[in-house]
Amino acid sequence: MLQTLIPSAAPTSPAASNRGVLSAAANGLDGFIVQHGGDLDRVFGCAGIDPEQLLHPTLSLPLTNYCKVLEEAAWQTGCDNFGLRYGQQFQPQALGLLGYIGLCSATLEDALINFSQAFPFHQHSTLIELVDQGDCYRFNYQVRHGAIHERRQDAELTMGMAMNLVRHVLGPDWAPRQVAFEHARPQEWHEHRDTFHADVSFGQGCNSLLIPKRELVGKAMPGSDPILLMLIKDAIRQLGDNGSEISLLERARQTILATLHLGEPALDEIAHHLGLSEWALQRKLREQGLSFTQLVDQIRQDSAIAHLKQQNLSVTQLASMLGYSETSAFSRAFKRWFGLSPKQWRSAAVNTQ
Repeated sequence: MLQTLIPSAAPTSPAASNRGVLSAAANGLDGFIVQHGGDLDRVFGCAGIDPEQLLHPTLSLPLTNYCKVLEEAAWQTGCDNFGLRYGQQFQPQALGLLGYIGLCSATLEDALINFSQAFPFHQHSTLIELVDQGDCYRFNYQVRHGAIHERRQDAELTMGMAMNLVRHVLGPDWAPRQVAFEHARPQEWHEHRDTFHADVSFGQGCNSLLIPKRELVGKAMPGSDPILLMLIKDAIRQLGDNGSEISLLERARQTILATLHLGEPALDEIAHHLGLSEWALQRKLREQGLSFTQLVDQIRQDSAIAHLKQQNLSVTQLASMLGYSETSAFSRAFKRWFGLSPKQWRSAAVNTQ
């Protein structure tokens, strides 16, 4: 059984649908920030979030603001592993409708499948998939919003949420076979290993948990409720089922951004992924005043600046992440864009802070 779940279309009616991420994803965030010595007004203010929104779990927060508030919380509290710790204590029921879809399922395997299938209604511009790999399931997660480059805290939070859904049945000592994160290895990476009780890899193509199937077989969910499950599925579907697709330009950005690490983006492959012919994609981009090459350049420029600011990747690592086969090719492109080499730009940015 292969479950490859593609993000749902972003809905258009904010009163009745979800255009970002349901605010249940920030349940208890205010208290957790205070617990770590943060200033709520300052953190929420910098991220552009109204704390009143967090009181209503089915209201939609812009995904950009949601990722930003987690990064701000980590920065302003001085807790570099903020998302990891927040996710470690984030129990499924705190996630609102999405959490209860898992909790009301018949078995743990069903819970993971239902959770993955419902996630696109909970959060847009995101890859979420449960892939059958024979003796294991691989739970993959990746934000694919073209304007979001700093998303480490969100990734670590979400992996913690998924882990806790499994531990709800198998106990606090359960460990996935492998854990992977797309961001570079943080300074306090040993805490990640201790949290997941497993080997953790960094700088990977996607955030993921590898879950052995044999540990799921026959494991009933203690709160299984088929009637409530049906009602919850209908409720969450209504939040995201009554709108039109996100713009083609944003979809193209997401697809290119998600595949950059594989190498130079190819027009035919991106068009195929979007369900278009090459000429149709080129025509639609021209309508936006862009060529395919210009779009790829824009995405690489934005990603390069965002990662150079973070100081956690070498120039060689960044070149590979942006799809360049050689570091020298990335350096030439960067100098063409900004008139400086990547190292010069980073040094100048550090000196102006």
